[in-house]
Amino acid sequence: MDKLAQDVMTADPACCSPDTTLDQVAKMMAQNDCGQIPVIDTDDRPLGVVTDRDIVCRVVAEEKNPSAHTAGSYMTSPAVTVRSDASIDEVVATMEANKIRRVLVTDGDGACVGIIAQADIATSGPARRTSELVTEVSKP
Repeated sequence: MDKLAQDVMTADPACCSPDTTLDQVAKMMAQNDCGQIPVIDTDDRPLGVVTDRDIVCRVVAEEKNPSAHTAGSYMTSPAVTVRSDASIDEVVATMEANKIRRVLVTDGDGACVGIIAQADIATSGPARRTSELVTEVSKP
């Protein structure tokens, strides 16, 4: 049987609201050993994501104070998502088409229930598929 998104995702990822300050988002990343935090609304639906790269390149490198800016101001939006019942091929195709290294997983109501990173694909799928994903996402 082919694996689905729900079989390889990291469930219940740490999430923040649009009003969460970027210093708090960075602390969440450190506490959860991750490089991306989904930004969700009050119904747990993804609005966007904040990556460690967003904070470093768009805030710190610009000499802005992370505690004075919010996730909603610096998130990448809209969030790219796949449903929890999507096939791994669908997940990989979505990541390739959007040139992203991580994708959010949603349930039937659109709530964020997980996240899939390239590493999850690498440890659960065929090596050929992982190679294709890394190649496509890394293209300029």
